[in-house]
Amino acid sequence: MVNPVYITRISTCLPHDPVSNEQMEARLGQVGDRPSRARSIVLRRNGIRQRHYVIDPLTGKPSMTNAQLSAEAIRGLVGPAELQDIQCLVAATSSPDQTLPGHAVMVHGELGNPPCEVVTTAGICLCGVSALKYAWLNVASGESRNAVACGSEVASALMHARNFTAEIDSAAEDLERSPELAFEKDFLRWMLSDGAGAVWLEDRPNPNGLSLRIDWIDILSFADQFPACMYAGAHMEGEQLVGWSCMSAQERNRRSVMAIKQNVKLLNENIVEVTVEQALQRIRRRRDIRAEDIDWFLPHYSSEFFRDRLAEGLARIGFAIPLQRWFTNLTRKGNTGAASFFIMLDELFHSGQLRAGQRLLGYVPESGRFSSAFLHMTVVQGVSDEA
Repeated sequence: MVNPVYITRISTCLPHDPVSNEQMEARLGQVGDRPSRARSIVLRRNGIRQRHYVIDPLTGKPSMTNAQLSAEAIRGLVGPAELQDIQCLVAATSSPDQTLPGHAVMVHGELGNPPCEVVTTAGICLCGVSALKYAWLNVASGESRNAVACGSEVASALMHARNFTAEIDSAAEDLERSPELAFEKDFLRWMLSDGAGAVWLEDRPNPNGLSLRIDWIDILSFADQFPACMYAGAHMEGEQLVGWSCMSAQERNRRSVMAIKQNVKLLNENIVEVTVEQALQRIRRRRDIRAEDIDWFLPHYSSEFFRDRLAEGLARIGFAIPLQRWFTNLTRKGNTGAASFFIMLDELFHSGQLRAGQRLLGYVPESGRFSSAFLHMTVVQGVSDEA
């Protein structure tokens, strides 16, 4: 039997003051001997106006590790006494501070709370939802009374100028003709940013105020159909991904192996059809959901370039949701990968716009090897609503 589970608290940590488009290159560092000519083109296409970095504006050095960033978001959920009562901690990121140990145990170490079940989920954007699903099922099964799920990114560690070469500028003309080229390896530094978000799940709703009951979370991988599309710590030979451990240190440096890379053509041709149309049609048959029943649609997408294409994909399968029912903060908070859904949800949850009985549908894709998640929640007001 699956018991009801509720998100009763949500918290985020966005380091330092927002960084404007004009400040980005100074904060991330200039590649080569002149400013990037591609930056303004990429930013015009992706629509992001500000974002956050752990890079200290005064010293130019990171002021927090990923684990510290995650821990700070989690501390925002509860007081010191409740922190001692965490029964299950699940933390996700695509940019851990180290390959070993796992990210979540490092977060646990930063928090210093007593021993509890601790789990790391890895991947790209979708690993945040994987963390949420593990935490939800843990409470739903009765294994734990409460759980914390956290997603975080410190993309600036990978996006800093020291990881890139001056080849960026040579692609500026191509970017003007084909905006999807903004996702090529070097240009992702103008798209990704830092942040963490966390949720507190428990087996009963808030006695006063709002909670979000998790109704279901469905995650689908289409890796049986596609090679890797977005990756780091590897390079492609044909359609085969060759990992960093198979290379010498010299080869890793020569290939900029630790930089994040994107097969833009593969992304552009498949991201909407696969992660929206194919995924949602499968899920709709299982969950019997209708677009007209959704009060709030929370889509994660990496760029405003995909907003209209996402709307068109939904319409093609008869699941059009009016844009006035969409909620996203990409332009204000940036693309924070595994943390993005938590950061979106936090802003909506505290916005005063939610009402008891409203239904939320979240959508989080990742292009790593084409995976997609849809999740459904219902707004609950106080214990009496569930009596």
